[in-house]
Amino acid sequence: MIDRLAIFGATGDLSARYLLPGLAAMRAAGHLDDRFQLVCSDRSDWDSERFRSWATAQLERHGDAWPADARKAIAASARFRRADVTDPAAVASAIAGEGPLAVYLVLPPALFSRAVSTLDQAGLPAGSRIVLEKPFGEDLGSAVELNRLLAEVVAEDAVFRVDHFLAMTTVENVLGARLANRMLEPIWNSAHIAEVEIVWDEHLALEGRAGYYDNAGALKDMVQNHLLQLLCLVAMEPPISLGERDLRDRKVDVLRSVRPLTDEDVVHRTRRARYRAGRIDDHEVPAYVDEQGVDPDRRTETFAEVELELDSWRWSGTRFRLRSGKALGRDRKEVTVRFRPVPYVPFGHSGEVLPNVLRFGLEPESLTLDLTGTGSRARTFAPLALTARMATPGLPPYGRLLLDVLTGNPALSIRGDEAEESWRVVEPVLSAWSRDLVPLQDYPAGSDGPSRE
Repeated sequence: MIDRLAIFGATGDLSARYLLPGLAAMRAAGHLDDRFQLVCSDRSDWDSERFRSWATAQLERHGDAWPADARKAIAASARFRRADVTDPAAVASAIAGEGPLAVYLVLPPALFSRAVSTLDQAGLPAGSRIVLEKPFGEDLGSAVELNRLLAEVVAEDAVFRVDHFLAMTTVENVLGARLANRMLEPIWNSAHIAEVEIVWDEHLALEGRAGYYDNAGALKDMVQNHLLQLLCLVAMEPPISLGERDLRDRKVDVLRSVRPLTDEDVVHRTRRARYRAGRIDDHEVPAYVDEQGVDPDRRTETFAEVELELDSWRWSGTRFRLRSGKALGRDRKEVTVRFRPVPYVPFGHSGEVLPNVLRFGLEPESLTLDLTGTGSRARTFAPLALTARMATPGLPPYGRLLLDVLTGNPALSIRGDEAEESWRVVEPVLSAWSRDLVPLQDYPAGSDGPSRE
């Protein structure tokens, strides 16, 4: 296990909300001890004392679920080095020390290639690992080039293209439900499943992230990575094992089976929109174009929906709908599997017999099965929902992710060819949207999203 972690871009929101609390959770669970060293860098004119003070405050704010002594130990383990990731000398100073380390790049995608080259010039120690936050590249061409650069610096199994969705217990929930249950495994195919909807709708608006989000948008921020990863878990063939090669091979197979979208497909099977001023709960939300740091001319979408089909024996005829939106009236974060209706109900009844629906709640994590049961009167039907709350995992998603990085387990990270295939899926959408083949709708903040026109 590597006991040194270097974070470049360390004073940002990701570190504050997720990485530092994830490390505190690992410390509380006994995965980290006093040998652990945290090296934090960015271009801020800070010193170690100021960073530790900032880290302490962020851990109190975002990591209060973990014991105070664990939070204190993580803050105390940190040292800060001012460094520009394009300056080999500054980076060499930041990563100096004995033995390998894990380097976590919390940077805009446009800086990934330069940062990887700089790490190589700075003399990255043998056995080190490189961690990259999504999105991996900005398009297919940049992803291919970044993969080439990474291959010159470290081995593929030392590259962690992370997606914290894969560190949720949703991975076990989805795979366990479909592969370890006799009643589900035989019907997990297009003969029985009409549609799978993968949704990440949130009431949060921009929340000060214009610097990143306005250059990405909902399609790149959520669909190209997070939601396609969930698609892979739902649709992949049963792997021989959950080991690195078997699991990732089957995920790549799914992405390769996605039917390429033509311009006409994009027009009829995708939607994009951005929020205008509205009200969410008890506060007013300005229009996206009026948020600080937003360039209205970019026409960045805050809502994206894409309908895909898979060319495979198992899934021919099943629709897969991927959707994500910001500033909506309610959080809806789930994978919904809609089964086909029974072909015939052999006795008279009143009331509608609804198709069965299986829902995997993502946040909070839950499992719900919608059935049809008997109503209060004879020969009537009524909906019946069976719901289970998932056990709280020992580590939060970023804690599990960091544990995999430090122990060298890449099974839940994204392999290079998988990242490229994900871009292949969405590039026709990006191209058509850039040519305005699909109108940019709008929707009031706090609503259910854009209307279907």
